Amino acid sequence: MYIHREGHRIIILSTIILILLDWLVYHFLHHHFPSVWGLWLVISVVLWIWIIAFFRVPHRKKLQDDMAILSAADGHVVAIEEVEETEFFHDRRWQISVFMNPLNVHLNTYPVSGEVIYSAYHPGKYLVAWHPKSSVLNERHTVVIRTMHGDVLVKQIAGAMARRVVNYAQQGQRVQQGDELGFIKFGSRVDILLPTHVQIKVQLQQPVKAGISILARWKV
Repeated sequence: MYIHREGHRIIILSTIILILLDWLVYHFLHHHFPSVWGLWLVISVVLWIWIIAFFRVPHRKKLQDDMAILSAADGHVVAIEEVEETEFFHDRRWQISVFMNPLNVHLNTYPVSGEVIYSAYHPGKYLVAWHPKSSVLNERHTVVIRTMHGDVLVKQIAGAMARRVVNYAQQGQRVQQGDELGFIKFGSRVDILLPTHVQIKVQLQQPVKAGISILARWKV
């Protein structure tokens, strides 16, 4: 396991702020309210550990399967539905949505190998990630990967806590299944939109892991 580069600056700043707060609480409350100081110390340590854990990236053996569409995020499946896609394809697609809570690993990966043919950032609101309108109203970044079997759209969506979607995709780039797609800071969801002829391999509320869990398979 290692700490993702997106977390380095936040962890350093958080450490400095928490140390300063610890010193202030100790200086003003330790002698008169030792129980308050002790409680704050526990809270600050737990918060510091949580911030570090949020940016953790476990070492995983990548699954390479050209016939599989893998999950792009850790979390659990909150939607499997056929929708009208209006940003790029303008047709009917299967949408599989994975919700990431603050305890999940938040690194996003490419679900398939291929060429990035579309990459677009959209500023927006910060509705809760499970809100039905969050996929079109919230801050988000959309990427479309062209494969030999069909095109796959991945949409990173910010949530109520998330305030920054980070995406590394560039149009024309060749990408490999399981490589880093981006990072969403502090909770959110990822939608994957697929052609209607794929075979869905997950169920609602099923836990999934990025680069390992198979969401769907291409039909031969």
